[in-house]
Amino acid sequence: MSSTQGGPEPAAVDAIGVLVVDDDFRVARVHRAYVERLDVFRVVGVAGSGEEAIAAVDRLRPDLVLLDLYLPDLFGLDVIPRLRTAGHDCDVMVISAAREADAVRGAVRQGVVDYLLKPFDFEDLRGRLERYAVQRGRMLDTVVRGQADVDRVLAGAAVPASPVLPKGMSAETAELIERTLREADGSLSATECAGLTGVSRVSARRYLEYFHTLGSVEVSLRYGSTGRPERRYRFLGVEGSGRGGGLRSGGQARV
Repeated sequence: MSSTQGGPEPAAVDAIGVLVVDDDFRVARVHRAYVERLDVFRVVGVAGSGEEAIAAVDRLRPDLVLLDLYLPDLFGLDVIPRLRTAGHDCDVMVISAAREADAVRGAVRQGVVDYLLKPFDFEDLRGRLERYAVQRGRMLDTVVRGQADVDRVLAGAAVPASPVLPKGMSAETAELIERTLREADGSLSATECAGLTGVSRVSARRYLEYFHTLGSVEVSLRYGSTGRPERRYRFLGVEGSGRGGGLRSGGQARV
């Protein structure tokens, strides 16, 4: 199964092209819809098997492949060396239900940029894709002047020292959310954070998810008797974040 016929539609300059690979067309459709909700990314095609994925990469030249491991013809990790042998340097993010340690270790050895377990929701994927976009931009823009620059690249630092906040977010609100989370006794839900800060629940969640992409906030799920699990956020206190020092004026934040 493949929806790559006819080639990708025209896209905005600098958009990150994504190939979705999953043998279940319904799952692939969901993953495609998730990716297309993010402005920085565009889906260039969908493939339903390992061989289709290899052919699609050759034809469409995506920047990133979202790769399932349980494919009908090949194990997903066997696709990666074939891509490299063919000269393709696209990044690969594994999206799979495979929880075996050997699969995870194998993915790391193959150099995947991330490994996301099914099932997941949009926020889980969004955080990883946004973090990947920042890392990719950092790699493309890096100028190596010395060992420190090399070390930063190899460490895969999530963000530059002073990244600009996403459009529509203010430094003042970000600082308020961060301070509230830092001072909380344990974790907070978006609803609880909204109540403590006076912002809307939607806005609180957006800022909390942004901090999650920076690596300064940990997300956990609390399961109730019914409905979706509640996402809860806890400040990690990573190096470089301190009371009153985690955010800079002018719409910039530092980790």
